Amino acid sequence: MQSAFGQSIIDSFLKPADSLNVKRKNTLFISEAVLASGALIGLNQLWYADYPKSKFHFINDNSEWLQMDKVGHFYSSYQIGRFGAEMLEWSGAPKKDQLIYGSGLGFAFLTAVEVMDGYSSEWGASTGDVIANAAGTAFYVSQELLWSEQRIIPKLSFHTTRYAKYRPNVLGHSFSEQLLKDYNGQTYWLSVNLHSFLNDSKIPKWLNLAVGYGAEGLISGNGENANLFLGPNNTRSRQFYLSFDVDLTKIKTNSHVLKTLFSVLNTLKIPAPTLEINHFNQFKLHFIYF
Repeated sequence: MQSAFGQSIIDSFLKPADSLNVKRKNTLFISEAVLASGALIGLNQLWYADYPKSKFHFINDNSEWLQMDKVGHFYSSYQIGRFGAEMLEWSGAPKKDQLIYGSGLGFAFLTAVEVMDGYSSEWGASTGDVIANAAGTAFYVSQELLWSEQRIIPKLSFHTTRYAKYRPNVLGHSFSEQLLKDYNGQTYWLSVNLHSFLNDSKIPKWLNLAVGYGAEGLISGNGENANLFLGPNNTRSRQFYLSFDVDLTKIKTNSHVLKTLFSVLNTLKIPAPTLEINHFNQFKLHFIYF
């Protein structure tokens, strides 16, 4: 009885307000400022603390990491912007404010990360990153303006790889570090909702078709010193993937707890049978791909 009552309270709390709730809006702004500050401090310790500072500078890194880092910026900007908009929806703010605030939140946070890059001697601010950030933000906003829904969702899947052990300082020591740094284990997806485009009642509303992009053999940005770690036969390669996925937000439920959980988990690609295309002429079928 107490458990059901507690769940009811949580569900009522998570339900979006019918009109602007100023208390919720202020609480949201303060909470996000604290979380963003904490995230930047944590990122500084994880990524920048071991390297000396420098004067602010730009670099051209568009050719590095087979552009996996740029795709990651696109994905992050989209998802942070989406969360910002959905959280403002919880406060009852108008749709226009949701889009402006959400897009501003994602772009502002990643711009702060870019500034940290710019003051690090190991890296530098990247115009390519800024463009990718803007593209991710625009991708979210444009779908809301065009369709009033997200029909194409950027998603992420990840698996650990053998490459991290060769350069743990670059690719990560722990699982959490590798999740951020080891591009070999990251796959970025565009998950397309079939029902929204085809409007066919026979297609489940939650069923998506996902196209993925990944890379392998990445020890350094441009492949320098790769032979030193992996031998002369190492090749850097791009992979493309085709798989089915689930749009969790299209699963009907009256529970706002589940809706919130589904929204968070919808950042990740559901493991599923997957066709891998390597070098545009090599095909491999994965029974389950992470």
